[in-house]
Amino acid sequence: MNTPQPTETADVREVSSLLIPVRDQLLLVPNVSVAEIVPIGEIETVPGAPDWYLGDYRWRDLTIPLASFETLNGSSRPVPGEDARVAVFNTTGVSDHIHFLALLVQGLPRLARVTQEELQVRDDQEVGPCELMHVSWAGEDAVIPDVPGIEQRVLEYLKTRV
Repeated sequence: MNTPQPTETADVREVSSLLIPVRDQLLLVPNVSVAEIVPIGEIETVPGAPDWYLGDYRWRDLTIPLASFETLNGSSRPVPGEDARVAVFNTTGVSDHIHFLALLVQGLPRLARVTQEELQVRDDQEVGPCELMHVSWAGEDAVIPDVPGIEQRVLEYLKTRV
């Protein structure tokens, strides 16, 4: 009888990702983080909400929070351009209360197959409150967003609305 051997896992060589345009920069996120990119639809503004909270967004018969990545990081509130969309993100499990959150984006994403060799951290950029790091990939500068941090900010705000 053969004794079971520990299973060896292969190193991840490539991560299927998306380059998502926001105002003046690109977000680099794994494909699995994004549930869907959709045209701007019904947004219900919330009186007294923080400037970064754009409103409650109707998506697939759900109401989900819609935030501004730029405003969360200290910039002014973006104005949706003609190519603006909403990126619906799967949440990371910070809470069982929300399963999706949305960010206003300024166009359609592009697919990116990211390898460790192609990705370089950029230390010449200051990291914002909801950014993990600035990177360079295949000659393009991008930001890796702090999705759990954004989720936490949304949760903290939603608790004040109850």
